[in-house]
Parts: sequence; structure tokens; C-alpha cells
Amino acid sequence: MTSFLVKCAGKDNNEYLKQQVQVKNPYLETMEEDILYHFSLGTKTHNLPEMFGDIKFVCVGGSANRMKAFAQFIHQELKMTGNPEEIRDICEGTDRYCMYKVGPVLSVSHGMGVPSISIMLHELIKLLHHAHCRDVVLFRLGTSGGIGLAPGTVVVTEKAVDHSFRPQFEQVVLGKVVTRSTELDEGVAAELLQCSSELQNIPTVIGNTMCTHDFYEGQGRLDGALCSFSPEEKQEYLRKAYEAGVRNIEMESTVFAAMCRVCCLKAAVVCVTLLNRFEGDQISSPHDVLVEYQQRPQVLVSHFIKKRLGQI
Repeated sequence: MTSFLVKCAGKDNNEYLKQQVQVKNPYLETMEEDILYHFSLGTKTHNLPEMFGDIKFVCVGGSANRMKAFAQFIHQELKMTGNPEEIRDICEGTDRYCMYKVGPVLSVSHGMGVPSISIMLHELIKLLHHAHCRDVVLFRLGTSGGIGLAPGTVVVTEKAVDHSFRPQFEQVVLGKVVTRSTELDEGVAAELLQCSSELQNIPTVIGNTMCTHDFYEGQGRLDGALCSFSPEEKQEYLRKAYEAGVRNIEMESTVFAAMCRVCCLKAAVVCVTLLNRFEGDQISSPHDVLVEYQQRPQVLVSHFIKKRLGQI
């Protein structure tokens, strides 16, 4: 398959990578000031090129605590100067998201679900554009429910799919449904898979990821406050998902993939599975085991970043 970057930019990848991060809104350039409200940043109140112009990698995840921990982890991995415990939250003026900068790496929380990550991505992509960033790779790091995989397996997403296993995201704009493709960059996925082969104890597969709009009914769980289907119907749906190439389920991947694709950004979704949904609905692994699982996407992406920076 031809890389989507070629399709997006209409030119070869090397030429594309010389360009800054793109936005797809002609009205931004006419604005006197662009206020990134949910980041508590703005084009007049902050020097965004000076603050963020050297960013090459952006890692986003749902939990504020987890993204702070990742920032401290990558600080140590890149052997940065200073105390990682003293990294400052750039978005401390708001309680909506957190943001930490460690050299060329930006670590940002996005909350839970499509609406929350969508808001964050609009402002993040604008921030990268205003800062004149170039050749940026975005990663979504997260947890998920596996389908036919052992707990602890890392899934690098090939396509983010909806409830009907279609690689698309439907956005309602002015009352009309706009459908966007959710294929992710093959080159980055292959590079991540290669990185996993160089690490120990991080089993990794490439597969499709199903994105749902909730944690319980939308994911076929039997343990929510509401349940209108039988265990047999649940298993049949999961079986169909597996046959469609789905290997895990989470709640943000389709809009992440769609928005990055529209803006011609290389991106990857890297989520660890906390359980095999064929075997149950509730996460029952011990806390220390879950903590180690949750670190696996961070370790894998850190290895990718260090290789790109020539530190391995």
C-alpha cells in the first residue's frame, strides 16, 4: 500500500518531511490571536515557536498521572539534565489536560473517550503548526481489552475500526455526517514492531483496534449497570471482531487516526491489553502486574524515539 503521506502531500516523503505541521482550516491565518483554551496557551500570550519548535515526538495518553510518569521516564531514558521529579506541567493553568516537554518529546494527557481526545487534538495540532514544528510523529499510548491475546500483549494498530469493523470515523459537521479514513502509517508500525523484537518481554502484534463510545455496553461487557444481550451474543460479536482482524478494543483510536491522517501527520496507536475479552470482562490481575503491563507501550515507544535520535 502506498504510504498515506504521499497521498496527503502529493509529493514524496522526503519533500513532505521538510514541511511544517499542517492544519486544514483556512480561517486560522486570519485570526489576530488563536487561544488554545483547554491548554491555557495562546499565540499572543506565549512564544509557541520558542517553547515547542524543536518537538519531534508527541506521546498522548488518557491519564494525567501516566503521562507525567512517561515524561519522567523519557527524561531518564534520554539522559536529560536536571531532576525529572521537577518537570513542570505546561498546562498548569487548567485542570483539563496536562502537558510536559522533555527535549524533543511532548507528553500530553487526553482524558477518556472520543470527545475528550478530539478537543485535545484540535489544539495540539494547532500548537504544533503555530510552533512551526516539522517531521513530527504522534503516538497514542494506552491500555485496552484484548481479543484472543494474552494479557500484557502490546497491539500496534494497523487500522482503527468502528463498531461494524469499518476503518472509518464519522464526524457530524453542521448536521451532516463526514466520514474520514482511519488507516495509520505503515512505516511507523513496522518500525515499532522491529523495536519490539529488540526488547525483552514485550510481546507485540500488529492488528486492527476497535474504538467504542463507552466502556460497558459498547464493548459487549456483561458487568455494566445495563445489559440487554446474552453471554452467547457477546461471544459471537467478539468472534466476528476477531475474524475482522480486531485484536483489541479501546475508546479513542478512530478520531486520533482520522485527524492525524487529514493533517498528514505520521501517527501510531500503541496499547497494551489488560485482559482477554473472550475469557471475561473484569480486570483481575494484581496491581503490580497491571503497572508493569501499562509501562510496556512506554518502553516500546521510548526505544523507537531513542533509535530515531541515534541514541541506540
